[in-house]
Amino acid sequence: FFERMATAMRHLLEAEATAPTACTTIEEVGSTGVGALTIAFLILAVSTIVFITRIGSATTQKVYYYCNVFICGVATMSYFAMLSGQGWTAIAGCRQFFYARYVDWAITTPLLLLDLGLIAGADPALIAAVIGADVIMVFSGYLGAVSVVTTVKWFWFLIGLVGLACVIMHFAQTFKVSADAKGGELAALYGKVAWLSILVWICYPVVWLFSEGFASFSVSFEVCAYSVLDIISKVVVCFMVMSGSEFLSGEGGAQSREYV
Repeated sequence: FFERMATAMRHLLEAEATAPTACTTIEEVGSTGVGALTIAFLILAVSTIVFITRIGSATTQKVYYYCNVFICGVATMSYFAMLSGQGWTAIAGCRQFFYARYVDWAITTPLLLLDLGLIAGADPALIAAVIGADVIMVFSGYLGAVSVVTTVKWFWFLIGLVGLACVIMHFAQTFKVSADAKGGELAALYGKVAWLSILVWICYPVVWLFSEGFASFSVSFEVCAYSVLDIISKVVVCFMVMSGSEFLSGEGGAQSREYV
């Protein structure tokens, strides 16, 4: 046992010894990426303001408005940091890496899950478990991105995929069962929001694979791809949630849409 431990430690030290030296030049985001950051920041900021103004007039289900305010608000802060040249470091391959994005995801994705869980009427313990899997997914993605040892990087990536699979499974099955039990327009609303979220969330590891993973995408293309996904998964989803506010408040017979 101790011999195996010593061998593993020796291999680890050898791997660390091959870590890259300090970068002389860094691949940074270009003008296209900066434009994407600017557009995403403005869209998220305006959305945050809209949700804040709606809280005062909301009579029921304010929890959804509060969730949406913090989802878009935290993302706005993250994009402002990236746009201001903050929240980044250089990773292996001398590539600019925006860790501010992972701080954003660690806060906003649990709130998105809370939104979906509340819409579905899922058990609070189940919602907490799914949020736990989501946090593991986000931190695994971060640790994989900053890893300098290739085998460690892909180990973290696989753990992140397991976390994502757990989240998607609950989106498509357990949360859906709870939503279907409520039936009517609320079940239809959950179905639309959940499937859009599933499709978008599946795209995140694909972008990671060719950005932080293989470094095939340029930093600008990576930023553009993540910006589009963030706008859909946050802004579009949040407005979809609030478009069914009358159903969330139990007024299933209403036909109007607040945000349509």
